[in-house]
Amino acid sequence: MTENLQIDDLDRKILDIITKNARIPYLEVARECNVSGAAIHQRVQRLIRIGVIKGSEFKVDPVLVGFKTCAYIGIFLDHPGKYREVIEKFKAIPEIIECHYTTGNYSLFIKVYTRDNEHLRNILTEKIQTIQGISRTETLISLEESINRQIPVLVK
Repeated sequence: MTENLQIDDLDRKILDIITKNARIPYLEVARECNVSGAAIHQRVQRLIRIGVIKGSEFKVDPVLVGFKTCAYIGIFLDHPGKYREVIEKFKAIPEIIECHYTTGNYSLFIKVYTRDNEHLRNILTEKIQTIQGISRTETLISLEESINRQIPVLVK
């Protein structure tokens, strides 16, 4: 049986609250939504089960744990069909925290965190650029992260 994947206004309100603070107690969410704590628990469990909520996590500030350089790297492949093989190799490089298969100039676009520029150079030359199928890369270093937020679930 396929579960209904529709989300209603209460689901959206719950998502709006918990995406701002994943550690908020269900009873506080219930008070804000004017429903019982059990109802919130059931709704959240359903949202997890149907894949709307993909998990919860603690966000670590990369700079405070020694990763001061954030870079975005556009990856040019010698053949677009090799993207899955390249992505598999990327999974073994922990400094790569995001990878997107894209349209436009790049086949893949990745986000990496490194300790400093020398570490970035090493990751690029020793790990990324040695992967079979990559023809070249283009690197953009982030000077500052100005916005980092969840997608809004309440239309205002």
